[in-house]
Amino acid sequence: MFTGIIEETGRVINITKNSNSAKLKINCAKVLENISLGDSVAVNGVCLTAVNFGADYFEADVSHETLLKSSLKNISTGAVLNLERALTLSSRLGGHLVQGHVEATGILKNITKYGEFYKVFIEYPNELDKYIVEKGSIAIDGISLTVVNVVNNTFEVAVIPHTFENTNLKYRKNGDIINLETDIIARYVEKMILSDNKDEKLKSMILNFKR
Repeated sequence: MFTGIIEETGRVINITKNSNSAKLKINCAKVLENISLGDSVAVNGVCLTAVNFGADYFEADVSHETLLKSSLKNISTGAVLNLERALTLSSRLGGHLVQGHVEATGILKNITKYGEFYKVFIEYPNELDKYIVEKGSIAIDGISLTVVNVVNNTFEVAVIPHTFENTNLKYRKNGDIINLETDIIARYVEKMILSDNKDEKLKSMILNFKR
């Protein structure tokens, strides 16, 4: 479990690709503090396991399913990645509950500077529509943000200068593929209602819900 508060950015220094998987070697510093083999690290919002590490890097395997679902399939050497260690019971929950289970990818449409802040617009696939609501939480490339507005399968988030400068957002360009994870609480509530409620009309309304 993560909070979506990025601890640092790392850089890909090597990629080993197999027929249906990959291994990433990532240069970093902060997330190596007290790291152990088997620890979880969110990499651009994807929960990966540290299978090896050294003084200035760690390595993680990327499964076939993760390559299919996330932007990691397009990653290249030199890419800058958002990194966060797993949440501990003594940690402050500064963002929101993030599992590191990317549901789908979106497309970065635009980043606009608005005073000292930034407006970021991301187009998302239809299957996420009912989970993305104004004032709701969303993780983009592992960054915990709040949805400001939603129009025609595109949502807007406001980004403070600190977040922009300390994540890979400052390197992003229009058309980039972005990892998306919606609020897990909304999905659990939906599942419970659909499982327990015998009202077929209500179930149909939930399944076909549009904001």
